Amino acid sequence: MWRWQYVSGRQLDGFRQYKYNAVDTNPLSVYIMQPIWNKIMKIVPLWVAPNVLTFSGFVMILVNYFLISSYDWDYTASGTSPGLVPTWVWLFSAFTTFCAYALDSIDGKHARRTQSSTPLGELFDHGLDSWATSIFVLSFFSVCSRDNGKSGISVYTMYIYLSIVLFNFMCSHWEKYNTGVLFLPWGYDISQVVLIAAYLLTGSLGVEAWHKPLLLGFYITDLLVILLVGFSLFLSFPQTLYNIYRAHLKKTLKNNSLYEGLLPLVSPLLLFMLLTVWVALSPVDILAKQPRLFLWMVGVAFSNVICKVIICQMSSTQPELFHWFLFPLALVVYAAISGLLGWMEEVVLAVFTVLVTAAHVHYGVCVGRQLSEHLNIYIFSLKKRVQE
Repeated sequence: MWRWQYVSGRQLDGFRQYKYNAVDTNPLSVYIMQPIWNKIMKIVPLWVAPNVLTFSGFVMILVNYFLISSYDWDYTASGTSPGLVPTWVWLFSAFTTFCAYALDSIDGKHARRTQSSTPLGELFDHGLDSWATSIFVLSFFSVCSRDNGKSGISVYTMYIYLSIVLFNFMCSHWEKYNTGVLFLPWGYDISQVVLIAAYLLTGSLGVEAWHKPLLLGFYITDLLVILLVGFSLFLSFPQTLYNIYRAHLKKTLKNNSLYEGLLPLVSPLLLFMLLTVWVALSPVDILAKQPRLFLWMVGVAFSNVICKVIICQMSSTQPELFHWFLFPLALVVYAAISGLLGWMEEVVLAVFTVLVTAAHVHYGVCVGRQLSEHLNIYIFSLKKRVQE
């Protein structure tokens, strides 16, 4: 069951030739956070495997998400005054977010420190990041609260907000697929600092801080959405296009044709098209009925699609045109918007979400085992495998 061969032989060979290449130009990261991470890294024992740090950070993100969900399943708990989520939960959220941020920032440093850097480590890191990105956002929505007529944001704004964040993540790896260089996005460090500050603010002042207009009648949540959209449309995406264009001028692009260059975008864009059709045309207004379940499914499906792109990028292979998730999703969307599901739409969403999550976990475990065996290493240990 756990030995399914998701990675092809050609891709395995490509991983052997892979070399990590990244550029970080964010002043917040370079001048403030990196010195902090360098000090924290020295605390980590040399016998700890880097992937243990990566996975520990991800587990903390999950624990925080499920803890918040237990108090605020439908995103309404922060819409009242006082909020229904205990103060200690917000402070715990700030703590876990900082710890996850720190662990994600020092795992690569620790790998170089212990001379244990491997392609598996990078894939493990970026694969979990592709899932954690959505979980960070879904946890933050509990701070904002669902629109109650006075404050909060609508579930449709939540969907758009999440889509933009995931779009930025996709662009970073599409850029690397074409240039061979990972230009670390400025938004990551900024978003982590904002998240931690938001949790601390909520824990200190209560959710009432989000219910009052801050500037020119705009609420803090309105300003954050405006900043996100502006940052994405006028800084992040243009920078991605510029870096690809610059690689084209230098003749260092990894892909020679426009088709090959755009291929990684097909499945993610089709994924969001199908999901948006479901949101817009659902007879039962599925997003309003089950926002947390639907948005979780969006994040998991996106992560699996992008993980395959990351594997192709790292192994210098071509991604498939249509990810297999698209076919069952298309059937579910058609059955939903055509009215065939009727009152069963929520049940089908729940079943589909469980299956997608299980498939993604299975994919991650099998890919990890396959690569660890191919590279003759263990995922969570610095010891070498004993070859049979």
